[in-house]
Amino acid sequence: MTDQSPAYHFAVIARALRLIDEAGPTLTLDDLAARMDMSPAHFQRTFSAWVGISPKRYQQYLTLDHARRMLAERFTTLETALATGLSGTGRLHDLFLTWEAMTPGDFAKGGEGLTIRHGWFDSPFGPAIVMGTDRGICGMGFAAEMGADAAFDDLIRRWPKARFTEDPADLRTWADAAFGTSGTAPLHLIGAPFQIKVWEALMRIPTGHVTTYSEIAGTIGNPRAVRAVGTAVGRNPISFLIPCHRALRRDGSLGGYHWGLPVKRAILAWESARTGM
Repeated sequence: MTDQSPAYHFAVIARALRLIDEAGPTLTLDDLAARMDMSPAHFQRTFSAWVGISPKRYQQYLTLDHARRMLAERFTTLETALATGLSGTGRLHDLFLTWEAMTPGDFAKGGEGLTIRHGWFDSPFGPAIVMGTDRGICGMGFAAEMGADAAFDDLIRRWPKARFTEDPADLRTWADAAFGTSGTAPLHLIGAPFQIKVWEALMRIPTGHVTTYSEIAGTIGNPRAVRAVGTAVGRNPISFLIPCHRALRRDGSLGGYHWGLPVKRAILAWESARTGM
């Protein structure tokens, strides 16, 4: 594994995340580099190669204050998201042009009759498991925090009657598109009707923006269903592409994240850095 691989970059940043969690964002570049047994110059280059900004600036993106600033300054009302952000400014927008949802009847069958291919890929956020049907990506999870076996088991339990087959070569094009290398990635949403409504709302949030669980509840016509919305967000099977990481609590705190809060912080920071916010 070379120093240029996304998995290597995430491993370095994940270690830095843990150090920042323990010691706070006041750690200097020299302190961070020393604690990770790297020279300051190497550490700086690794960060720059991954996000294009300094470690100090990146630390600012990882703080609760940044999440609160995003909520105050980059909060998006979902009803106007298409007009304000999804008209071509977000890289992920292209990935959402082609998607379809499984019918409620098919969902109730637990994946019976479906063949779901799966494979492991490097991503900017650590090892990623990608699953797909013949219609598109239906599952994506991250193993950096919970481990590969747990991430894989978590996804296959969602469709207990499906047939699973390992086929990373067939998924490579979609995986490359998902992480911004090239092409587009169709999505196949497999969930209950209420869940799919929530996931559709998430896909209206432009890159670099955030929203709240209560805003999502209001948008789908169930303003009192905040807790149910939170559950549906947590059960999103296609992490990153259906951007559940952009949903925050009303006070600006991150809330939970199925694949681990360090991964959520890393994704938000990565998007903020990419969009200059």
